[in-house]
Amino acid sequence: MATTCSWESIDVHLLQVLHALLTECSVSNAARRLNQSQPAVSTALRRLRDITGDQLLVRSRNGMTPTERGLSLLEPVKIALAQIEMIGLQQVRFDPLKSKRVFNIATPDYLNSILIGAIVARMRKLAPHSQVVLHSFGPDYDYARALESGELDIVIGNWPQPPEHLRLAPLFDDDVVCLMRKSHPLAGHRMTQDDYLNADHLVPTPYAVGQRGVIDMQLARDRLKRNVVASVPYFNLVPHVLLQNDIIFSAPRIFAEYCCSVADLCIAESPLEFPKMRFYLLWHERSHHAEECRWFREQIVDVIRERVGQPAAQPSAAVARRAIA
Repeated sequence: MATTCSWESIDVHLLQVLHALLTECSVSNAARRLNQSQPAVSTALRRLRDITGDQLLVRSRNGMTPTERGLSLLEPVKIALAQIEMIGLQQVRFDPLKSKRVFNIATPDYLNSILIGAIVARMRKLAPHSQVVLHSFGPDYDYARALESGELDIVIGNWPQPPEHLRLAPLFDDDVVCLMRKSHPLAGHRMTQDDYLNADHLVPTPYAVGQRGVIDMQLARDRLKRNVVASVPYFNLVPHVLLQNDIIFSAPRIFAEYCCSVADLCIAESPLEFPKMRFYLLWHERSHHAEECRWFREQIVDVIRERVGQPAAQPSAAVARRAIA
């Protein structure tokens, strides 16, 4: 005989499992997201099925899919977890020295070699029991959804048009320069626009869904086209490609200078007037008032200002309204 349970049996843990299951549509993925074992999540799913009187998720060709009842519960569960989080914030003061929180951050990978070591060092010093998890962007990675769901705490971006519904704090501005090997025919010369457009170019593949970079947007506005001969998914591959080919890579100066410090490469000023790349933090309203998330954002801002050596760009009035209160 099936055990009859009521909603009084549900707790925060079960709500977290239910939210993870309904968004991941996979027991194993939900387990990884919650840092729990797969059997523990399966046990929680059985309890949830007893409580709701519904299967919640059923098998499909691509894994599992929510039932109609399951889908109808997603938004109420999300709201309930947000309210519970607010209650906890009001009762418990965040202590970085004692915190065991996992902080999740996503950045363009050309910033990783420059910033991530310093970020980890600061966290180990100020919050020694916490963890920092770095997430990679990809052409299909929906970072806005990841911020909304809590999969990410913050994103560092430089897209010309960041989503309006996300909170934003400016970090720094950077020039676009041309990176090449020292034996490139254009190395050491002042390039013209024709030199730039006729040269062979290496470009990065898009690393976030629905976003175009400063360089591509400006070329499109000016109705110009460069001669792209190769593309790479990761910026750490750029020096290796440039060292073996007479190819130009257009990049933020901070990344180009780093590459020149570790490889036999050089920088040339761009003959085209690209807008400055503006870097900023993004986060969702759901974590805006969370004390630990605010503290984490402050650490990232401090590290970046120390490493870059310039104050944050002055925000516009619209940006200021989205920034840290």
